[in-house]
Formats: sequence, structure tokens, C-alpha cells
Amino acid sequence: MKIEKFKIGQEKVFIIAELSANHNGDLKTAIDTIKAAKQAGADCIKLQTYTPDTITIDSKLDDFMIKGTIWEGRNLYDLYKQAYTPWEWHKELFKVAKEEGLVCFSSPFDKTAVDFLEELNVPAYKIASFEITDIPLIEYVASKNKPIIISTGIAEIEDIDLAIDACKKMGNDNVALLKCTSSYPAPINEANLCIIDDLKRRYNIPVGVSDHTLGFLSPIVSVSLGAQIIEKHFILDKSVGGPDSSFSMTKDEFSEMVKYVREAEKLIGKVDYDLTPKQIEGRNFSRSLYIVQDVKKGDIVTENNVRSIRPGYGLHPKHLKNILNNKFNKNLKKGTRFLLNHIN
Repeated sequence: MKIEKFKIGQEKVFIIAELSANHNGDLKTAIDTIKAAKQAGADCIKLQTYTPDTITIDSKLDDFMIKGTIWEGRNLYDLYKQAYTPWEWHKELFKVAKEEGLVCFSSPFDKTAVDFLEELNVPAYKIASFEITDIPLIEYVASKNKPIIISTGIAEIEDIDLAIDACKKMGNDNVALLKCTSSYPAPINEANLCIIDDLKRRYNIPVGVSDHTLGFLSPIVSVSLGAQIIEKHFILDKSVGGPDSSFSMTKDEFSEMVKYVREAEKLIGKVDYDLTPKQIEGRNFSRSLYIVQDVKKGDIVTENNVRSIRPGYGLHPKHLKNILNNKFNKNLKKGTRFLLNHIN
């Protein structure tokens, strides 16, 4: 999968800063957040494109009241009215992101949002966790032939199968999945990061994590498990509040996460059994065959006068059995590297 210049799954982990509602209804805050995300090491800034009317209806019936989350007691419409990113901002936000060298794309929540984002020439799409069951929306997004990243926060295997099949049905195989736990914030014991490897094996596509746990432990562990995309909510200042502030990362926190993700990448490396110059140098501390007693010409090679010891400049220890009981052809001092030309 390639999103602009990033070859996801082939190069470094693709790190997404999620703006979400962290602009708090202020365009300048949104712009400053994008700039701060770049400074913190993000590769991408992601928006959400909806209005309260495109994502739900204005109702206070029980079905539309939020229960069991940090938004307890609010109705969906009021929450999304507070959280949405005004569409008239999008062009400016895309422009700022480009100037900062960031990829910028969005999560659409209905067809009108897709059409709007197409006018902005969005390079990719994100399907949010709660939209994975909206197969008509996924098909419409897939029909635009752009890369699609799908979060799996509320998905069973059947949901993931249906979503991927919907993309394939539209001729779009350019899909990645994000392991996600749709709790805000998400408890560590519900992260189940081992699913990353299972998703990779099941679908043979790039897999990452959209993380709502607190801190950066989950992203680091995710990288060690093969995550190729990391998405975290990003905020300028938690003290200003907002719907997503409690589980978002500040610039300093995000920057620290990026640092450790990049170090984790280096630690993981690649499958390569060729030795580096440092490793070759380190072989000098391995074992090899040395003469450990003074010997004279005609003496018999035994395990008492030739041993496998450190350092590694002598003959390979695999030859020890073959050289035993041969005769030395010269006088040699203790500490001499044993070589094959020392025997007849």
C-alpha cells in the first residue's frame, strides 16, 4: 500500500496523528495542532468529515442517549455537534498539512463526505471502527480507488470479511486494517494486541493499531508484533478539555512515542544473517583452537595441549577431533594460534 510517498509495510511505520475533535471549534487551534503534529514526528494528520446531521439525527429518545462512556448522559447529536470539523475548514487544513510535509486524509461518514473529500483530492480514506458495518459506505469509498484503512474496534471476523469483500467487489485491493479497541480510554487488558499478527496472517495485508490506551506502551508493543501503522489522538493542550482530550497525546507525549517507535523499528531490524562490521569484529571474542602448553616437534596433539578457548583467531573448533593424535611438525609456544600447517 502506498499513500503519497509512504510505502506502508515496506518502509518505516506510518504514524498518524488524529485531530478528531481536538480543535475545540477553533480553526487556529486546528492549524496549530497540525503544525505541532509535524514537529512531534507524525507522518500524517487525519481528520473526520461529518456533520451531526450526516452521522445521526437530533433525538433524545433513549436509543440516542450515550451510556457507559466518558460522554455518559449526552445525546449523540449534541456530542457530534461539538466534535465535528467544519467542512469549510478542510481546504485550509489540507493546505497547511501539505505545507508542513504531512499526509492528510479523513474518515468520511456518508456519501456526501466522500464526494466532498474527492473534490479535495484526498490521497486515502479511513473507515472508522463504528462504520465497519456500513457496507454501502465502504463500497462507495472503495469505488474511488484510493487506499483504504479500516479500523476494527467493534468488529467480529464476519464484519472484517464483509468489509474487505466490499472493497474487493469494487475492484479495490488496496486495504489495510487497524486493530482497535473502541473504549475511550481503552483498558490495557482489552488491547489484545496479539490480534495484529492474526490479522496479518488471515488477510495478508498491512496491519496497524488505532490506539486509545493511555501512554505509548501499546504502540511500542504493537510495532514489535508487526504493526505497520500507528494512529493516536493528538491534542495541543489537554487542559482546554474537549470530547477526546482525556485519551489524546500532547506534543511532548507524541514526540516521545515517535522516538520509541523509531527505536523499536531499529531493534527489530530485518531478517539478515550477513554479519555487520561490528558483528565481524565481535567474532574475535568467540572460541578457536589454541596451543595451551609448550610443545616440541614430534609431540602428539592432545586435548591437553590444544583446546577451544577465547579469542577467535585460531582454527575453528569443529576441527578439534580431526587433529587429535597428529604430530606437531615444529616447536610451538603456549598461546600460539593453532593452524593446520602445525601438523604433518
